[in-house]
Amino acid sequence: MGKSQYPNEPNLKAVNGAASLYYNGTGDTVNQQMKKSDVPVKPPQVQEAFEETPLLIAIVTYIGYGLLVLFGYLRELRTYYGLEKAHQSNESSRNESFVPLYQSFESFYTRNMYRRIRDCWNRPICSVPGATLTLVDRRSDDFGWTFENTGTTTEALNLGSYNYLGFAENHGPCATAAQNAIRESGIGVASTRLEAGSSKLQSDCEELLAEFLKVESTITFGMGFATNALNMPLLGGKGTLLISDALNHASLVLGARLASATIKVFKHNNMEDLEKILCNSIINGQPKSHRPWKKIIIIVEGVYSMEGSIVKLPEIIALKKKYKAYLYLDEAHSIGALGSSGRGVVEYYGCDPQDVDVLMGTFTKSFGAAGGYLAGTKKFISYIRNYSHTSAYASAVSAPVLQQIYSSLSIIMGRDGTQDGRKRIAQLASNARYFRQKLKENGFIIYGNDDSPVVPLLLFMPAKTA
Repeated sequence: MGKSQYPNEPNLKAVNGAASLYYNGTGDTVNQQMKKSDVPVKPPQVQEAFEETPLLIAIVTYIGYGLLVLFGYLRELRTYYGLEKAHQSNESSRNESFVPLYQSFESFYTRNMYRRIRDCWNRPICSVPGATLTLVDRRSDDFGWTFENTGTTTEALNLGSYNYLGFAENHGPCATAAQNAIRESGIGVASTRLEAGSSKLQSDCEELLAEFLKVESTITFGMGFATNALNMPLLGGKGTLLISDALNHASLVLGARLASATIKVFKHNNMEDLEKILCNSIINGQPKSHRPWKKIIIIVEGVYSMEGSIVKLPEIIALKKKYKAYLYLDEAHSIGALGSSGRGVVEYYGCDPQDVDVLMGTFTKSFGAAGGYLAGTKKFISYIRNYSHTSAYASAVSAPVLQQIYSSLSIIMGRDGTQDGRKRIAQLASNARYFRQKLKENGFIIYGNDDSPVVPLLLFMPAKTA
């Protein structure tokens, strides 16, 4: 009886001495299963790889970028002396007495490196972002400054979308339900949540989501980025310390900066550094006054979208409890993608959702929709609902998007009477591990956790990128 490579996999068999533990498929946490089986369970071992760059590759990469910079400067000189046409925008000559709005050198990389191979990115698609997608073919006669569509298309393998469970589709139960929602309620809401934008469907979504996450209450928003950036200021303020992971998403960074709080950064997933900052902050208190902090909030992500690593949640929860801090967990890339039933990194480690003070996630990934959510206690969500800028000023989520969220979540939870949701989650885990394993076998440098749906492949050299 061998050990499964997927933690919390349905019907998982784990060997511990002479005893075996079967995951019962009910959605119970590991702690609850322990009480039922009296078999000690260990959380999944974190296996992450951040391979050092080989010296030869590093040297060749630096030489490659050095040559690009050199030829970029030569091209800039030709443009300056009129030997080559300048395509970029320039400051108006009428504004010579004004301070420049931007420095020309700031876009040096964009003009001379990115632009010449930018056909690798921003490709228009004309299909659903499924396992494959259809690209609009285009050509450029001026090295990427402008493009012209050729009128043809190309079928391509899709490795760039975060349609993790395949719910972003144009047929099937989710698409049909979203179409019916349009016929019944229209496209837009035309009002904010605090005015006339609250709908029964949105309340139903939030109730179902709270049940799924095993929390008291949730609130949904129309944009995932804004869920972090515009709600985090409500949590901070003077006398608040925000301790943020060094590799947190830009939305978390922006939200922390808008919070008017003191920000400290700890090394990525480094528990020793986090504990050192917590300990020193409590001992020394606030700057200048040395008064105790009103509150300390640890901000982390479940799955880090650029590095493919998974947060060490049990250790962070232990530190949070030890130092009486709060925990803000962004599950944008882990909700629906980790855990046997898709409840994210909390379920992946078998942790108690009540140990996380603020659960955040987005609907753009696993649910194939749009928007984000915050989850926690009723008191906390009520506060957010009444004072959030997104509730007061942003348009409420539209009916088809809400229906897409509700339908996909129902399938994940098995409310449709099938195992389709579980199969999608298991297939994602299998695909990610297989893809990562085969890339490593072929000699590529791959970052991140073996169970992460994000698989960063490092190319280094600019010529290989093209």
